[in-house]
Amino acid sequence: MTDKESRPEWAPENATKGFTTKVMKGVEGGHDGFSDSAMKSSRLPVTPIKRGLSLDEVVNGILNNNRTILARAITLVESNAYKHIEKAQQILNRILPYTGKALRIGITGVPGAGKSTFIEAMGSYLCGLGLRVAVLAVDPSSSITGGSVLGDKTRMEKLSREKNAFIRPSPSGGTLGGVNRKTRETMLLCEAAGYDVILIETIGVGQSEVVVRSMVDMFALIVLTGAGDDLQGMKKGVMELADIIIVNKADGDNEQRALIAQKEYSQILHYLRPSTEGWETKAYTCSGYYGKGIDVIWEEMKNFEANIKASGVLEKRRESQVREWIYAMIKDQLEQKFFNHSEVKKVMPEIEKDVITGKQPVTQAVKFLFEQYEKVPE
Repeated sequence: MTDKESRPEWAPENATKGFTTKVMKGVEGGHDGFSDSAMKSSRLPVTPIKRGLSLDEVVNGILNNNRTILARAITLVESNAYKHIEKAQQILNRILPYTGKALRIGITGVPGAGKSTFIEAMGSYLCGLGLRVAVLAVDPSSSITGGSVLGDKTRMEKLSREKNAFIRPSPSGGTLGGVNRKTRETMLLCEAAGYDVILIETIGVGQSEVVVRSMVDMFALIVLTGAGDDLQGMKKGVMELADIIIVNKADGDNEQRALIAQKEYSQILHYLRPSTEGWETKAYTCSGYYGKGIDVIWEEMKNFEANIKASGVLEKRRESQVREWIYAMIKDQLEQKFFNHSEVKKVMPEIEKDVITGKQPVTQAVKFLFEQYEKVPE
């Protein structure tokens, strides 16, 4: 390529060789110590990216554990676009017969308890046993952008490199307690892809624990040493949701304190109603950082699974969860339909203003809004 040919078309015709703007060919051009021929010979073959996958291709990709296609399918079910919702439902209908075989475990904990460290240790341990693990991690989300502040693939670097692990960090999407309303569908897709264990991490605030409890088989609570101090900031109800309590960071100088905390939690559990019928919730210690105690906790989780299968509790729990899912979806769609109604949107600002300034009570305002919603069908 000549000097003239390498210049952009907007370069002055009478520009001298000192004119600074040229189009460079990058590493293919032979500069920076690379020859043009050497780069061409060492270049890896380019695999074309298929953008418009058919329904059959998506379903087969999921069933064959194509992680790229699985990730695309999850993005599809998380979308609120009508055309995506339609395709997502078609995919879910096709994969339903292949779901329901995984052990679903919810994991929550007090801030700083090391949930992600524990999940990475547990996930890596399970992968070492030949099991396949999916982690559906719900991140704290920005109220401005609605996106994840910290992706769990960053926090779980070792686990993300495991070929038998799949990590899906998701924004909260503004739903209750930061739990994505599409987590249930994502869980089904992962089960269809052949994952044996589904770990769902909550952000551990508000009502997120209750929501996750309603979609998993087992619920684990991660705590720190000093049970009495922890309980000051922990609702009793959260402990009553747990099927296992794990005192994390039981290593080094903290190990003895962790053992004391374990005993304290065990005493407290005697006074609480068990979360699962026929199961006694126990407290264990572990070090997520060093992987110590993970094997014992996994054995307890397997015992729990065997117990609820044999007693019929698993079947009853999942039936109850499906019913809750139906009602949750109805409420969600009705809420969206109401607030997106043209008449409601039109009068809402004025109604809000009237209530705030004391011109009318809330009950009357809500009654008026429903009248607007019902008299103009959309």
